[in-house]
Amino acid sequence: MDMIRQKLKDLPTQSGVYIMKSQSGQILYVGKARNLKNRVNQYFANSSNKTEKTIRLVSHIADFEYIITANEIEALVLENNLIKKHKPPYNIMLKDDKSYPFVRINVKQDFPKVEVVRKLKNDGAKYFGPYMQGITSKDILQLVESAFCLRSCSHDLSRLPKSHRPCLNYHINRCLAPCDGHCSKEAYAKQIEGVISFLSGNDKKVAALLEEKMTAAAEREDFELAIFYRRKLEVLDKLVRRQVTALPKDFDLDIFAIATNGLNSVVSVLFVRGGKLVGGDKQVVNDLAPSDEVVLSNFILAYYDKVKYIADEVVVASAIDEAELLGQYLTQKKGSKVNIILPHQGIRRQLADMALNNAGDYLEKSLSIKEREDNMTLGAIMQLQEYLGLPNMPIRMECYDISHVQGTDKVASMVVFSNGAPNKAHYRKFKMKYALGNDDFAGLQEALTRRIDELAKGEDESFATRPDLLVIDGGKGQLSSVVEILQSKGADDISVIGLAKREEEVFVPHQSQPIILPRNSYALKVLQRIRDEAHRFAITFHRSLRQKRQTHSKLLVIDGVGEKRVKALFDAFKNLENIKNATVEDLLLVKCIDRRAAENIYNHFHPKTE
Repeated sequence: MDMIRQKLKDLPTQSGVYIMKSQSGQILYVGKARNLKNRVNQYFANSSNKTEKTIRLVSHIADFEYIITANEIEALVLENNLIKKHKPPYNIMLKDDKSYPFVRINVKQDFPKVEVVRKLKNDGAKYFGPYMQGITSKDILQLVESAFCLRSCSHDLSRLPKSHRPCLNYHINRCLAPCDGHCSKEAYAKQIEGVISFLSGNDKKVAALLEEKMTAAAEREDFELAIFYRRKLEVLDKLVRRQVTALPKDFDLDIFAIATNGLNSVVSVLFVRGGKLVGGDKQVVNDLAPSDEVVLSNFILAYYDKVKYIADEVVVASAIDEAELLGQYLTQKKGSKVNIILPHQGIRRQLADMALNNAGDYLEKSLSIKEREDNMTLGAIMQLQEYLGLPNMPIRMECYDISHVQGTDKVASMVVFSNGAPNKAHYRKFKMKYALGNDDFAGLQEALTRRIDELAKGEDESFATRPDLLVIDGGKGQLSSVVEILQSKGADDISVIGLAKREEEVFVPHQSQPIILPRNSYALKVLQRIRDEAHRFAITFHRSLRQKRQTHSKLLVIDGVGEKRVKALFDAFKNLENIKNATVEDLLLVKCIDRRAAENIYNHFHPKTE
């Protein structure tokens, strides 16, 4: 502590980034500051204003570093980059799967379809959203398709044969069938203009179109279709009733609010799109910043780093840390002015209060859930470090398992847990190249060899991060085989354990007796979870390879069809059933299939009867 006190005295008053570390040198928290001396001293000052969560962080801090930046914007950018690189356990980590849906229209195409996507790209297309909770992207898509009769297929219209016929949607008046020339480019473009107008907040035309179709269906006594259109009108009415009348119809707005009880915090977000309240979201956050103002500011930064789309205006229900600085950063990121507003009256204040009430309600209801999640994740890895005597908290754990049947279709899985929870984006699977046959030890060695080699390359994000703990499904033998590889690769500083299924014994290198974790401990539960997940992932991959091999063999017997053409067929048709049902003309649309091969394939599945 004396060292920390001395370093606190020497802190500069300039802007920069500070990095809190544990006794072992592990990065616990990264923060930014306009004044490094003032901000860092907040953590260690004897103040009654310190939250319980800040006290928890400080108890683990053994040292800190800082980096001076030229200005506050640079500090903000550097903080964001360091958090993404090191993934400190006490910084805000938005859910890995948090990717909101948008509606996309590729206006560069002659006959674009309206589709739901989860990633925004700078591709010249028009995007609308995000949509969630209440009025979903699926609701919007169905409204558009029902009212404007646009195509929903994924055909490349430029490559369709002349013999192509429109699908069922055309015959039931759900598509204009541009694929068959029933609709001109000009007429289709006019429909697209109507869609864009609707998604921008103008809904009267859509209501009129749906009412007209409902009436026509009823007059034809097609009551099922009439009910379908009536339901779409009900969804549209739901959307209209969410109109925020005091805002322009072309206005996009995001509202953020935070509620806290000193230990846990919840951030609520509301979305206004085209002048309508289209939904919202709530998240429990785990940022151990010195104040709620900093937590909310950090959340907004992390949110827009992940979601990409930035609204015209950001409303906050309470003060945030360095709002002007955050506004400048978001303006640079968006390429147009972004205002951050703390309203005191009017419609924005009403929306801010709504977000604040949502956050408070969720905080009250989620406390027990949050406590259990913390025990299962962060609490579990803290227990693991203690029980196993690990030098670092196992923030990133990787588990490996082997799957095969009598040595055939042999595979290995790599499952990753970050902060005690699955990080599925970093899961990887290995098809064995050398370790063939029944030898599972050799399979583990090949998998770990390839993994450590990829770590050295640093090209694949999932491999570029060094694991804090390797978990091997198995006992002493499996563990020894992995230790041998780590030593040969100069990576024996990576902690590794074996988890034996029968007695749930934990084996560690150079120790003859296993460690028995308490049966009801969260530490054991997280090891069981990652072991079971690795087993599931390996078996799933093995089964898919086996099925693929068996399926492909049914095509390889056809004259003129080799591995290259088999791959092309499955890329185009996805499964064997679709290939069986394809016509010769459909098969000819596949890049490397000539007429002879197409006819052979068709005749194989449609033999001529005498």
